Order: sequence, then C-alpha cells, then structure tokens
Amino acid sequence: MSKAKAILYDATLCTGCKQCEKAHAQKYDVFYDEEIAAEDYQSAHKVTMIQEVDGKFMRKLCLHCDDPLCSCPMGGYAKLEEGPMVYRGGCVHCGNCVLRCVFNQSFLDYGSSPFSVKKCQMCPDLVTKGLAPACATACPTGATKFGDRDALLAEAKERIRQNPDKYVNHIYGETEAGGCSVMLLSSIPFEKFGWPTKEDLDRKMCSLRK
Repeated sequence: MSKAKAILYDATLCTGCKQCEKAHAQKYDVFYDEEIAAEDYQSAHKVTMIQEVDGKFMRKLCLHCDDPLCSCPMGGYAKLEEGPMVYRGGCVHCGNCVLRCVFNQSFLDYGSSPFSVKKCQMCPDLVTKGLAPACATACPTGATKFGDRDALLAEAKERIRQNPDKYVNHIYGETEAGGCSVMLLSSIPFEKFGWPTKEDLDRKMCSLRK
C-alpha cells in the first residue's frame, strides 16, 4: 500500500481568509502581521500565499513534485515517500534549486548570512506520522484538505464529474512534473494565476535536463 500523502486545494471553497498563511508562519516561527498578510507576492518570509485574480482565489506553494528538478547536487533536498520534498541540510548556497524550480516556488532569503533558500516544507514532521500539515488543519472551509494521494485524486475527479460547470476539467498536479503531492482545483484556468501550462512546463523541464 502506498504511503503517499497529498494536499488537495479546491479554490472554489476558498474565501481568502489566509489562515493557511498564518498557520505556516506560526509553525515555522516566521513573523506575520496584517501588513505581510496584505502582501500580494511571495517571498522568503511568505512562501505560501493566497492569490486573488478577478475575485477568485488560489494558493501558491511548493507542489512537492515526484520528479523534482530542483534536487540539490549536494543532497540538500530529498523527496520523502510520504510526499514532502524537504531540506535535509548540506546547502552550499549556490541557489541552484531556486533557478531549477519549474513552478518558481523556492525563494532566496538574503536576510540570513550566508543566504538560505525557503519554500513550503509540507510539515514533514506531521505528514510522516500521518497527520495533516498546519495549513490543512487551520483551513476553516475545507479548501485545503490532506489525505492519501490516491483517495484525494479520486475525490477531485468526482468533484469535477459531479459539477462540470463549476471546475476547469483539470487537476493541476495530477501529472505535472511526474505528479505532485499538492493538487489544485479551480474554476478558472490555472495559467491566470501564473501556474505554467503543460506546454510551458514540458519545455522548461526539457531545457533543464539538457
């Protein structure tokens, strides 16, 4: 039986409350206040965020690829069988992982010396025990849901089947980058939120493999 876990984010259930942002900050002891909550961009101190486009919401965070091209040549990052792509240490501060992230979800922290890289870690201390990451626990609407990846994928497909007019007929992260441990549902095209199209993603991955 697969141990793979995942997050399913359904943008149609999101109210933009940003409790996921706050939960991440509290979990990782990152400063977070109303001014940071109002920021509409990601950074080393806000690696997950709620984005709003035309009155629609979307989470932006590391998707924890099964085929991660950001893998560190020094072994700094490792993909756990439970799903999280986590930092394991050994960073030589080359910034290679930032340049190679096909979803642009790794960020340089110039506030540390030497600089470090920050991204969503998917709370591996919790996920490896079968517990939900902080963002899913904090979500008051169920927009961010945690569980077995196969079960969440089946649920996502069923949501689209039952409400075809409500959703884009695509589960972002199902197959992208080899399949991801974070999957997304939306009522408007994902590229409107800056997520790369399949064509752009394939082109970028092919270029990085050369």
